[in-house]
Amino acid sequence: MLVSWFLAHQSSGSRRPLPGALGLAPTRAQGHTEDMGMSIPQYLGQMDIRKGVVGLATGAGFIYLLYKAIKAGIKCQPPLCTASPICIARLAVERERHGRDSGELRRLLNSLEYKQDEYAKSMILHSITRCVYLLEAEASSCTADDISLVGSMLDEEDNSVKIQALNTLKAFSGIRKFRLKIQEHTIKVLELISTIWDSELHVAGLRLLNSLPLPDYVHPQLRRVMPALMEILQSNYILAQVQAIRLLSYLAQKNDLLYDILNCQVHSNFLNLFQSTQPGSLLFEVLVFAERLSEGRNSPHYRAVKWHYNEQSLHEALFGDESRLADRLLALVIHPEEEVQIQACKVIVSLQCSQDVGVRPSSCRPSHSYFNSGENN
Repeated sequence: MLVSWFLAHQSSGSRRPLPGALGLAPTRAQGHTEDMGMSIPQYLGQMDIRKGVVGLATGAGFIYLLYKAIKAGIKCQPPLCTASPICIARLAVERERHGRDSGELRRLLNSLEYKQDEYAKSMILHSITRCVYLLEAEASSCTADDISLVGSMLDEEDNSVKIQALNTLKAFSGIRKFRLKIQEHTIKVLELISTIWDSELHVAGLRLLNSLPLPDYVHPQLRRVMPALMEILQSNYILAQVQAIRLLSYLAQKNDLLYDILNCQVHSNFLNLFQSTQPGSLLFEVLVFAERLSEGRNSPHYRAVKWHYNEQSLHEALFGDESRLADRLLALVIHPEEEVQIQACKVIVSLQCSQDVGVRPSSCRPSHSYFNSGENN
């Protein structure tokens, strides 16, 4: 705009119309004639003026854009800038640092009571989970009704809502006063992980179960879902496998569940879980599981009964006459990860002890010595 005004002013001052104003394109001869009638200092001065005008226009445009950006930033309110769950949680943390209750967690819980579609429920639950982890004081002020509200989301048809509800319950389980209330949903969680084949749901459900002390009244349900837990363990999803083996290791310490675990049917390639190519985190948990099973079957309480096992049971895969567990353990003694090495040695010692105490053999096949001594060779 300023450049156009300047050029128009220059043309009116010289009282000669510009060629462009007459609809004629300037020719080389015309430009050459005008330049001839102008001294070099005048020509350079005119060029400096034009450059100054162009620079002024550019600077004015930049200042205008900067003004617009600042104005937009001032008008932007926090609710408009914090649409994501992470930003909501960060905003709540900042408010809590100033000694005030942010109210974000309560607002989210209240919004969950209204009729929402599946996507909205999933996002709200995800935001609640974030806030529970970051706002312990506000989370502790929640009530048992809030836990029941979140637990009711487990009955939703959409799996994503179920998964987010499980994650939210897991977050609340870190607060001691809510654990008993969350335990009421244990049977429902076991039902979900045993009837729905969804890896993310398995991880979320098992993480919740591993964070809670499981009461004795859920043991009958645990027996029913044992085959499903064993299938998850033998899947190819590492996160779910690790969570499943942790739960099974915990249950292996329960006298009334040990036989159900050992007699559970497994695949013929079950010992692949002990291969050195497996991730170290999974190998370690599998070795802990094997050690607890070995210790459990060595206990006087368990040895007092003659147990009968299926030919394709976990017991036969680990401790039967055809088992190659000893070979796998010896290979793991030189594993690159130290904790795997140590745990493999613990299992070897436990198996040797089982021979010393004279564990009663299974009815399928006679027991054998896993690590023969030099005297027997």
